[in-house]
Amino acid sequence: MKVAFITGCSTGIGAATARHFASQGWSVAATMRQPGDAFAGETNIKTFALDVTDRASIKAAVDGALAAFGRIDALVNNAGYGLFGPFETASDEAIQKQFDTNLFGLFDVTRAALPALKAQGAAVIVNVSSIGGLTTFPMNSLYHATKYAVVGFTESLNYELAAFGVTAKVVCPGGVSTDFAGRSLALTFEGDGGDYADALAKTMAAFRRNPSRYSTPQFIAEGLFAAATDGTRNVRYVLGDDAQARWAMRQRITDAEYVAGVEAWMNGA
Repeated sequence: MKVAFITGCSTGIGAATARHFASQGWSVAATMRQPGDAFAGETNIKTFALDVTDRASIKAAVDGALAAFGRIDALVNNAGYGLFGPFETASDEAIQKQFDTNLFGLFDVTRAALPALKAQGAAVIVNVSSIGGLTTFPMNSLYHATKYAVVGFTESLNYELAAFGVTAKVVCPGGVSTDFAGRSLALTFEGDGGDYADALAKTMAAFRRNPSRYSTPQFIAEGLFAAATDGTRNVRYVLGDDAQARWAMRQRITDAEYVAGVEAWMNGA
C-alpha cells in the first residue's frame, strides 16, 4: 500500500486531501499542530503532531510516519496561510511568521523526508502554492513573495532529484471555499489601515465579489492526488476555473494591460 505524508490536515484542503488519498487505497500520515481526535476511526489515516515552524516537531513526525508505514511515496506540503494587507504596515514578526510557515517550513519538511524518498528510488513531492504564485493581486505582497518562491523552488528541485527517481510538482489553486479568509487569514494592519484604508476596502470587496467561482476543497484534493499519481514529468498544475482563466489571461496580455485590469477589478469593473 502506498503512503502519503500530508501537512496542514486540520481543515480545508489538507483534511480533504487526506481523506481522498485514503479513499483511493493509500495509507495517510495526516499531520497538523494539534491532532486531537481528528480522523478518529477513519480507515488508512494515522495522525501525527507537526508544526512546520518547529524542526524537532517535523523530525518527530517524519520519523513516526516512517516507523508506522515504512515508506513515504507522496509528500504533500500543504500547510500555509494568507497574510493580507500593506507591506509597509507589516511587523517584522508578521513577515517572519509568513515566511516560516509558507516557505521555510516547506523547506524543512522536504529536507527531513528527502533521505527516505531518495533511498526508495521512487517518490513524488507535491507542493501547494497558489495562483498567487503565478499572478498578483493588491495587498498580498508578502503572501505572493512566499508563493512565487514555492513555484521556483519546486521547478528547480525537480531537476535536482530526477537522478534519484523523485519528482517535484507544484499545484496552484485559485480561490477555495474554505476558511482561508477567516481563521487562516492574518492582517498586516490595525483598524482601517490608515493611509491604505480606501485601497484595502476596495480590494477586500473585490475578493468577495464572485465566491461562486471558488473551488471546493474536495476538487483541489482530487487535483493534488492526480498530480501525485499521473506518472508524468509535468511540474506545474493550475487548479480551478478562476485560476485557469486568470493564468491564461496573464500569459496573453502585456504587463501594462494586466496592471490596468487589476486596477479595474479593484474598482468594481
